[in-house]
Amino acid sequence: MRKRYFGVIITVFVLLCSNAVLTAQEIKFDKGKKYILGGVEVTGVKSYNKQTVITYSGLRVGQEITIPGEQITNIIKKLWKLELFSDVNFYITRTEGNKVFLELNIKEVPTLSSVKVEGIKRKKGEAVLKEADIKKGKRVTESFITNTRNFLVNKYKKQGYLHAKANIVTAPDTSGVNAVKMLVNIDRGEKVKIKDIVFDGNKALKDRTLRKAMKNTKRKVFGRFWKKSKFIPEDYETDLTSLIDKYKEEGYRDARILSDTVVNNKTDQISINIDLEEGDKYYFGNIDFVGNTVYSDRQLSSMLGIETGDTYNGVLLRKRIADETKPDGDDITNLYQNNGYLFSSINPVEVSAKNDTIDFEIRITEGKLAYFNDVRVSGNDKTNDHVIYRELRTRPGQKYSKENVIRTIRELGGLGYFDQEAVIPEIKNADPNAGTVDVEYGLTEKGSSQIELQGGYGGGGFIGTLGLSFSNFAIKDIFKKDAYKPVPMGDGQTLALRLQASRFYQTYSFSFSEPWLGGKKPTQFSASLSHSKQFAYNYQTGRADRDQRFYITSFTLGLAKRLEVPDDYFSLSHSLSFQYYDLQNYNIGLFEFGSSGFARNIAYTIALSRDNRFPKLIYPRTGSRFTISARLTPPYSLFDGVDYGSLGDKEEFQLRDEDGNFVLDDDDNRVPDEEKIAQEKIKWLEFYKIKFDGEWYTRLVDDLVLKTQANFGYLGAYNNDRGVVPFERFYVGGDGMANYTLDSRETIALRGYPNQSLSGGSGTSNLGSTIYNKFSLELRYPLTLKPSASIYGLVFAEGGAAFDDFKDYNPFQLKRSAGFGLRIFMPAFGLLGIDFGHGFDSIDGTGQKNGWETHFIIGQQF
Repeated sequence: MRKRYFGVIITVFVLLCSNAVLTAQEIKFDKGKKYILGGVEVTGVKSYNKQTVITYSGLRVGQEITIPGEQITNIIKKLWKLELFSDVNFYITRTEGNKVFLELNIKEVPTLSSVKVEGIKRKKGEAVLKEADIKKGKRVTESFITNTRNFLVNKYKKQGYLHAKANIVTAPDTSGVNAVKMLVNIDRGEKVKIKDIVFDGNKALKDRTLRKAMKNTKRKVFGRFWKKSKFIPEDYETDLTSLIDKYKEEGYRDARILSDTVVNNKTDQISINIDLEEGDKYYFGNIDFVGNTVYSDRQLSSMLGIETGDTYNGVLLRKRIADETKPDGDDITNLYQNNGYLFSSINPVEVSAKNDTIDFEIRITEGKLAYFNDVRVSGNDKTNDHVIYRELRTRPGQKYSKENVIRTIRELGGLGYFDQEAVIPEIKNADPNAGTVDVEYGLTEKGSSQIELQGGYGGGGFIGTLGLSFSNFAIKDIFKKDAYKPVPMGDGQTLALRLQASRFYQTYSFSFSEPWLGGKKPTQFSASLSHSKQFAYNYQTGRADRDQRFYITSFTLGLAKRLEVPDDYFSLSHSLSFQYYDLQNYNIGLFEFGSSGFARNIAYTIALSRDNRFPKLIYPRTGSRFTISARLTPPYSLFDGVDYGSLGDKEEFQLRDEDGNFVLDDDDNRVPDEEKIAQEKIKWLEFYKIKFDGEWYTRLVDDLVLKTQANFGYLGAYNNDRGVVPFERFYVGGDGMANYTLDSRETIALRGYPNQSLSGGSGTSNLGSTIYNKFSLELRYPLTLKPSASIYGLVFAEGGAAFDDFKDYNPFQLKRSAGFGLRIFMPAFGLLGIDFGHGFDSIDGTGQKNGWETHFIIGQQF
């Protein structure tokens, strides 16, 4: 179809006028003469209003017009730019003196009425149409068809289908006006695999080393499933650059690729031949710094880390100057930019190359100090500005610091209200003369509240759970009707409510936290309250016996302050808690005082923690988190005047029969009342608990992350005669979920073994352990990190053990396991996951390994 852009084609029409036939010779006009437009007729339109076309063209009857001239040419260009027409022509129909009558003939671009994909599965075809933006109503131009065909071919080439083809056919659709149907036929062909990669000319570096340097282009090797051998042209070009970089790392500065050839062996196999010229090996000579006044040569040389005589490494030199792979890398560019020198530039220049030694000058232009001028945030539709601005490490008037920009990204992402992958700072209006710069943080809000609603059948009846968690709550707006959308939001507070109930137990809990108490400093205040009721099962009626019950009431207040020393990743937290346990005719075998009694617990907890995980708490790639804590009760035995070692010798703690007489043993000695003694020992719980939890994240390749973890806990007693309390103990094994517990136990995950199976027994006789340790390695890789759902797979190896006493403790006596799993995080529901773990050791001392266990994870911490 021929497009007529650059001139006006004037064709003389044969017209019937006054019943006379006018020939072309009878219609005369003077080229370049000015005429008065007598009328315009639009022909060829099918779906557009003719008058609308005339109005858009700008032509009006009575205006002066030159034929041919720029006016007509510009109108044609204007109509072409709409991309609604495939042809636009002007014709002179007649002239009457100085009047001219024109016809505007238009050929419309057809619209797409339907599309069908053949050659691939239906669901994949739907996904392809969405990716290529092929949908009903699209204008079907030649360029659209060509671009679509190229997109599809390139898409499959990137997946290793080098011989992929895409054929697109259109046909008129008579059921619509100016509509066409489209058929897209995709022939992917065979996926092309790399049979071999052959190097020629390499002597210094072995073939194996060079193949390893090509990260994304691998030959086919039996048994290697983690790296495919498909050929992708774009990845191949990148790997050729990596190949030369590998030589530069080894000192071969002049290495180059003479030729590379891709040979088709079969339709689904290729071989790659790469001819190399290595050149000579070089070494670093003198490295001088020029232009530096802020930092001394010694400081910069220490940061550079390269000495005279070291093997030349161009890649290392480039990274020590500016490591583009790490925005917070330890390089000279960041050294300057973290100290305000945004406009600095550092360039390494070879000044001489004698024999095998290269001398360098690091030429530095420091520029003027830069200060933040205007700092803005955008995209926060729900979260109030003050919640965001208080987390910013970049403020107007402060000296520019790239480190603070990166830290701000981390802090904003850590709030949990925004998509962490999409927190993007935009540097604007950088003025090297004024020494000012503006920055705007673009944010994308995401759901920050969670709902838990579930029901099931267990324990002889229906169990229902309702949980609501609002992590961006605004308590100050609680009495404002307009703020309920559906609840008051935007102030960064956390409010959580949870109710779980059945015929036999009920649990109610409430918690609230304010991360900036008073609004001026990052001091977190938290409060929580919970109450649970447990009723015994009446085997005669099948109902709950409310005369046999167990109540637990708990209340906690906490304060946590962000520290500035050693650095502001540290925080110090304090909490004061109270628990009251009340049993009435309820024997569950957990407590030594029998079926009736009570216990009270007032405890103070202090914890020092440091958390610099980055960039996303759901899927950290670097950084670490550790916490060391101590949970302490008052040492009542120091001042209550009770000799706990001789309680059994006192009359009030000796067993009596129904008549009130003392019970005697075979030697006529009075028998101690163990239940009363146990009750006396725990009417006020007395203990101390020390814990350490640490985890480290190391980015290996791309988004492949290694998580290393170590955990330790110890529960001790102030008074050996009083002993270690049966509460607060450690239960190791399984998924680590607390489930329904009555004794404030801590459940420690150790996959590959049944829940709580590694702590001194099983069932109701399991009193838990007083000391444990656990070590874990976990390799993670994300499948998607979108705001709607973050999904990653993992493989793990871990070991741990629990002990009844410190004298039995052996940190190397571990129960080992390994396995794999999957995690899914959705903002509305929290974390969901499944693990398949294989326990390599016995849990019952028989020497038979435990084998495979399946664990489901719901709402566990990251």
